[in-house]
Amino acid sequence: MSTIYTLAVDAMGGDHAPGVIVAGLAIAAERHPEARFLLVGDTALVEPLLERHPKAEAACTLRHAAEVIGNDMKPIAALRSRDSSMRIAIDAVAGGEAAGVVTAGNTGALLALAKIIIKTLPGIDRPAIAGIGPSARGDVVMLDLGANIICDARNLVEFAIMGDVFARTVLGLTGPTIGLLNVGAEEQKGDESLRQAADVLKASHVGPQFHGFIEGHDIGAGTTDVVVTDGFSGNIAMKTGEGALRLIGDLLRQVFSSSLMARLGYLLARPGLDRLREWLDPRRYNGAVMLGLNGVVVKSHGGTDAEGFAHAVDVAMDMVVHRFNENIREGLARIAELSTGLAKDKDEGGPRLATAG
Repeated sequence: MSTIYTLAVDAMGGDHAPGVIVAGLAIAAERHPEARFLLVGDTALVEPLLERHPKAEAACTLRHAAEVIGNDMKPIAALRSRDSSMRIAIDAVAGGEAAGVVTAGNTGALLALAKIIIKTLPGIDRPAIAGIGPSARGDVVMLDLGANIICDARNLVEFAIMGDVFARTVLGLTGPTIGLLNVGAEEQKGDESLRQAADVLKASHVGPQFHGFIEGHDIGAGTTDVVVTDGFSGNIAMKTGEGALRLIGDLLRQVFSSSLMARLGYLLARPGLDRLREWLDPRRYNGAVMLGLNGVVVKSHGGTDAEGFAHAVDVAMDMVVHRFNENIREGLARIAELSTGLAKDKDEGGPRLATAG
């Protein structure tokens, strides 16, 4: 019987591959001694690195890939590259050889390959990109972060169900609160798709967790544990937040280097600033997840270091171990039952959610 690998890993994706990838797997192998990785890449480059990291070497089986999907390669070209490290890793998931894939490579290529080769779960109209970020009350999950520019009510409801399961699986929350990102918190705000999605979520099994509409400032405030939106708004919100964090960091450096007294102040404030730096460390939030696919797909930031890549592997491991996709199927089944009942009330003006055809 062939080996069933926990994760397939693209060794060649990212700005600092394959060195950072192998070093990250060494950290991940120590955290997850039960895991086995199918590492896909140029054997001439990867084998010497594995020899320097015995823990990674013990946990990995190396498979050669002759090609690499570059950051500037278009998705259509990536689909033709059948011998690339990313393609071979994704094929391993589609063929049942691995439960999931982790890569720091080209995001557009990954999304195209995953949608076409791994395919979506039954009942999912479109996959979504989810990520984790900091807030005043702890970590918050947001989706979609750019996979779907335009979304209807069905998409938003599916995102909410997937976000709920993701928050339970990765953040360990027992009843994560859910909010729909809107231009105002009032019930009459937003377009018809948002209002329809809100009606369906209120009536669903996640109704007790549904907070309602939230605004942009609620993301950082941690008003809800899960923020649901279309990919256009989500991507803008994410990059705005990243820019704000960089601005804060730059301003703090300028303030504490502006004078001798400021430098002395830094020494006094250093313990607190170290805690702030740890809290806002982007490596803690590395690992965007493509939800709604027939397998776990995690995208690491291309410029991350070994610790950041290990965190992306942690996210993938949580999803595999805690049966993420099985829980998604259960949630979708409950929504399907609800939508069937709502469809019967269509002529009475009740909310209606189209089911998969």
